[in-house]
Amino acid sequence: MSASATPLNAPHIPVLLEEVVAALAPMAGQTMVDATFGAGGYTRALLGTGARVIAFDRDPQAVASGQALVDASDGVLELVHADFSTMEQALDAPVDGVVMDIGVSSMQLDQADRGFSFQADGPLDMRMSQEGLSAADFVNEADGGEIADVLYQYGEERQSRRVARAIVAARPITRTGDLANVIRKALGHRPHDKKDPATRAFQAIRIHVNRELGELADGLAAAERVLKPGGRLAVVTFHSLEDRMVKRFLRDRSGAAPSASRHLPAVKATRTPSFENVGKAVRAGEAELARNPRARSATLRTAWRTAAPAWDQPIELEEVVA
Repeated sequence: MSASATPLNAPHIPVLLEEVVAALAPMAGQTMVDATFGAGGYTRALLGTGARVIAFDRDPQAVASGQALVDASDGVLELVHADFSTMEQALDAPVDGVVMDIGVSSMQLDQADRGFSFQADGPLDMRMSQEGLSAADFVNEADGGEIADVLYQYGEERQSRRVARAIVAARPITRTGDLANVIRKALGHRPHDKKDPATRAFQAIRIHVNRELGELADGLAAAERVLKPGGRLAVVTFHSLEDRMVKRFLRDRSGAAPSASRHLPAVKATRTPSFENVGKAVRAGEAELARNPRARSATLRTAWRTAAPAWDQPIELEEVVA
């Protein structure tokens, strides 16, 4: 089935699509995992090569919207409503490729009632799964110290304590617009400033509420376990914390750790590398940026799975957010 033959057209443009497909090199009959289905852009492209796709998404709206594509796929697409970190439990055999597009989707950002963005006022929610702790729960119930830590670690907000004090003083906060205004006032935002200072805090709270870095760490380890020898991994990230984690994971798993000094050679790992052919970071070209500005912050990293056993060494989040 070709991607163009499906009855649905993705409402948003998948980032670095050609580069991702080239890195995965899917062929007819192979099994690919789309770890972050979203609007189904990568899945459609993979189906168009004749591959079978098993896709994951924790967002019930994304899963519901994708059912028409499942129905039109003649049995070669399975869409699983689950965190991608659980992919190993849903698979009955090793797979040929895994793609991850990390972070919030543009579909979620565009829906004001999901509360991910302050561009349009909405309820302060931010939950990808629509379950558990919401952003409103966090900003209204956490103590100031915890809020400041989240803003600093996940949003790299240098004035996190000032912002946290302002949030605590303004409680209760239930709308995205109200939270954005509290942050702007705390940081002395002026309307003509190039970047809205609320951006960093919204990113941080979203990452915390959805446990995004922990999910990425678990998902990378799961991909390592489910890929067959020669299988390929492609990960697209949108901010420095995510990219730092993927870079370190592939660096370590491919057998080279940084030396203590830049004047000394890299230290070879004592374990057999589980990945090889780690590619250089790939970013969108001018043509893609012209048609899809969201691609400006995207970074693609890729690698091939070796025949070595998966490592049992966890990813240390403290190293990423330090």
